[in-house]
Amino acid sequence: MPADFDADLVIDANAALLGLEIGPEQRPGVVQFLKLAAQMAALVEAAPIGDTLELDGAFHPVAP
Repeated sequence: MPADFDADLVIDANAALLGLEIGPEQRPGVVQFLKLAAQMAALVEAAPIGDTLELDGAFHPVAP
């Protein structure tokens, strides 16, 4: 997670954009899980992918 990550700023901006009301009793849980999501995103972004990665852009399910 970037050192300058501001969960409250992200919550306020996205709530306004989506027309959501985040009450004071909900905010601590939203902050907690938003920070967790940011930590997971940082792990994914840090993973080396090399120069040969090709993205398909479409999901193709396979039989179980």
